Amino acid sequence: MNRSISANNDAKLASDGQKSSQNGKSPGGKLHKGGEKKVELGKKVTLLRGISIIVGTIIGAGIFISPKGILKHSGSVGMSLIVWIACGVLSLFGALSYAELGTCIKKSGGHYTYIMEAFGPQMAFIRLWADLIAIRPAAMAVISLAFGQYILEPFFMPCSIPPMAVKLATATGITSVMYLNSMSVTWTARIQIILTVSKLVAIATIILPGMYLLFKGETKNFENAFDLNSIQLSGMPLAFYSGMYAYAGWFYLNFVTEEVDNPEKTVPLAICISMAIVTSCYVLTNVAYYTVMSAEELLASEAVAVTFAETLFGNFSIAVPVFVALSCFGSMNGGHFALSRMFYVASREGQLPEVLSMIHVRRHTPLAAVLILYPMTLLQLFVGDIYSLLNFMSFLRWLFIGVVVLGLIYLRYTKPDLPRPFKVPIFIPVVFCLTCFFMVFLSLYSDPFNTGIGFAMSLTGIPAYYIFIYFSRPHWLQKALDSFNRTLQIILEVVPADQ
Repeated sequence: MNRSISANNDAKLASDGQKSSQNGKSPGGKLHKGGEKKVELGKKVTLLRGISIIVGTIIGAGIFISPKGILKHSGSVGMSLIVWIACGVLSLFGALSYAELGTCIKKSGGHYTYIMEAFGPQMAFIRLWADLIAIRPAAMAVISLAFGQYILEPFFMPCSIPPMAVKLATATGITSVMYLNSMSVTWTARIQIILTVSKLVAIATIILPGMYLLFKGETKNFENAFDLNSIQLSGMPLAFYSGMYAYAGWFYLNFVTEEVDNPEKTVPLAICISMAIVTSCYVLTNVAYYTVMSAEELLASEAVAVTFAETLFGNFSIAVPVFVALSCFGSMNGGHFALSRMFYVASREGQLPEVLSMIHVRRHTPLAAVLILYPMTLLQLFVGDIYSLLNFMSFLRWLFIGVVVLGLIYLRYTKPDLPRPFKVPIFIPVVFCLTCFFMVFLSLYSDPFNTGIGFAMSLTGIPAYYIFIYFSRPHWLQKALDSFNRTLQIILEVVPADQ
């Protein structure tokens, strides 16, 4: 089919291409006069879907495999449970702060959008730059590698899995996530719900037997739970660091605010319900582990849930790797669904190529924004040193989240009349902001070399901002970008969203 590359013909293609979809209905959008549909991202994220995005993204492989960082650094069973609860409360403080931002700034994009509103485009671009060149591809590759490892484990037990087989399974998982997010917002959300339910079922199979044994009197591992001789005060900061990392992901619903149905009510409610579910799951799962295993056995185990299942269920423990793989896939799917919207918004703000803010004419998905991480993630997977890169960049997560919450406090004073349907007491963002900056300081203190490299990598965003954004582009470069946008627009069948 011959297509003109002019904007007018692309717009005509959009209106012509929306008369039907896979099921004979438009997957989203509002009616124009005459029965035509608007090309836009519809409000498909309901309360249940919002909860599934948050819960499904926070709960990854860690709680099943190695929830022992907190126990190792806190030194006792009782203190480790207190740290799990305290980190859940602190994460709730951060989530409530983001709930206020999500209801008063009704734009998608999460951290990027809030930094843009509070501190301007240069700071927002530095955050975007760090995400794009390193953080997100590396983080996606790591959780995907866990998926590849555990999806193959039942087929190779008790032998080790060839590294290339793991990478190929990982690449297949990444491709599946990209394809799903490209095809349908509705089906992405539905599958996220299914994956989240499967995680909760897996956690329930740990919690219920553990609670049963606990109520039957299996309490020997809780004796001397607060033994002062074993508590390590010097390790408490690292225990909190491990705990806060385990809860990270509560902010992902804010990346899709524009697609949330009735965000003033849905965003705060979804965040509060999700944090209650996750905190309860984490604490009760650890109680169940301690009921069956001693602290020494838990620290010695390479995969805690497998050891737990072997002790109670025998051969049924072979199902644990499957549940872990599904859990990882849920984190991949939910995280990518949210992150693609950040690139979509950054393009709309003029800080990324224009094609990334365009919508597929029939699927109503931000196709280019979904696919942008695909080549970089595969590159990291096969040729990059992923774990070193994550060591460089992990502190930046808490630095920028701290900056976002500092922006909330700043906006309280610079824009006091901004409508705030949901408003938290000021001590909540203050406490959480101090927590974030303490974690940044802890990273600098414990690993100054890697943290310094990560900081230097992020600062390369400053010259990049002036070269690509601030100064006028040379004519030849602008012409090349226009040609790039038009070519991709035709190949991907995407057009600008209707306003």
